[in-house]
Amino acid sequence: MTEEEVRDLLVETGAIMDGHFLLTSGRHSSQYVEKFNVLQHPKYTQRLCEAMAEKFKDAGIETVVGPMTGGILLAHETGKALGTRAIFTERVAGKMTFRRGFTLRKGERVLIVEDIVTTGGSIKEVVEVVKSAGAVPAAVSMIVDRSGGKAAFGDVPKSVLLTMDVRSYTPEECPLCAEGIPMTKRGRTGK
Repeated sequence: MTEEEVRDLLVETGAIMDGHFLLTSGRHSSQYVEKFNVLQHPKYTQRLCEAMAEKFKDAGIETVVGPMTGGILLAHETGKALGTRAIFTERVAGKMTFRRGFTLRKGERVLIVEDIVTTGGSIKEVVEVVKSAGAVPAAVSMIVDRSGGKAAFGDVPKSVLLTMDVRSYTPEECPLCAEGIPMTKRGRTGK
């Protein structure tokens, strides 16, 4: 899929939204991507995940890992496209971890998948969980990078279907707050 095709799909499904949003990172933004507006459609989820998998078909990926919640769907569909196992991380007492008997073996090549990245904080946590298991985070693949390409994961390469340069602000510097524009009731996972 081209970036234009990905953007068109997200616009068509109402996933790209305008308003005043509180992001998971605590920052504010005038634009938000509501991943579940597109992920509720299995055929679109499959198509996006096949596009992510295509870039790694010859990379020796053994397992796909995604963070709960959207990452579960993405890991499953991307793993299916690659013919690999798919598992997920989740937060326990505020810390990203594997549960439910999920493990990685030393040296196992892992593709980490994510839906929307703003700061990359959650993915950095998943990278550390994978490394602490002794596995190799071969790459990070995401549907949307809202950081304009600034999100980075150390020595782990990234692949992005759609790059958006959407400004986000601390609450103190937010021009929408300064204008008294009320928050739109979407855009935060409650982490």
